[in-house]
Amino acid sequence: MHRHRQPWADTSGAGSAGRCPLLLRCNALQVCYSTVKMSHTEVKLKIPFGNKLLDAVCLVPNKSLTYGIILTHGASGDMNLPHLMSLASHLASHGFFCLRFTCKGLNIVHRIKAYKSVLSYLKTSGEYKLAGVFLGGRSMGSRAAASVMCHIEPDDADDFVRGLICISYPLHHPKQQHKLRDEDLFRIKDPVLFVSGAADEMCEKNLLEKVAQKMQAPNKIHWIDKANHSMAVKGRSTNDVFKEINTQILYWIQEITEMDKK
Repeated sequence: MHRHRQPWADTSGAGSAGRCPLLLRCNALQVCYSTVKMSHTEVKLKIPFGNKLLDAVCLVPNKSLTYGIILTHGASGDMNLPHLMSLASHLASHGFFCLRFTCKGLNIVHRIKAYKSVLSYLKTSGEYKLAGVFLGGRSMGSRAAASVMCHIEPDDADDFVRGLICISYPLHHPKQQHKLRDEDLFRIKDPVLFVSGAADEMCEKNLLEKVAQKMQAPNKIHWIDKANHSMAVKGRSTNDVFKEINTQILYWIQEITEMDKK
């Protein structure tokens, strides 16, 4: 994918070696900056959402694109959550387009609408022509992704969305195991991967396993031993936990995309 430098591009402050600020144009004619890395290019852009713009970052592999992954954060933080950055970099280094975006707030309806806008942007993008995407997120972000997935209109059922990745899915509030957030999960038909901590105070292990058994979608759960909702494990480094999660997610995506080729 060739990107030509515009004659009016601001190349000041290029900084350290390997950084190459380019001015790109996205669907909404927003100015976007990119940084060239060894295996991928980082592109910062703004995605239209009503009368607002969502901040987003794309990691674009330096090879032909086929599949993409959308990632977003939980109730707090933003798209620069260390684990989302680590996961996106890992997937991009293996040839998968990754877009992570920020949408702050505790209103789940607002988060769902924002996620739909991001999905629509990628589906209609002339810049990134993807064959399909996986929806993903952490905690509240995974709830929003699940809702988007189960409410895809019949007219949009063209296999563009290939699967769902739920990191620390918040099945219930702490100590409120009697009120499960499982309705959307039962309506999903495409593959789902859950990556949860075995000691997650917002996702009791036996409850998620029971929900998974009742789901019509093919699904898999990978439990991170002794991890809480934040994926913190006493005695293990954060990077070590990230590595386990990233490896499992990549392997699952590769399984599905390889099946598409057969």
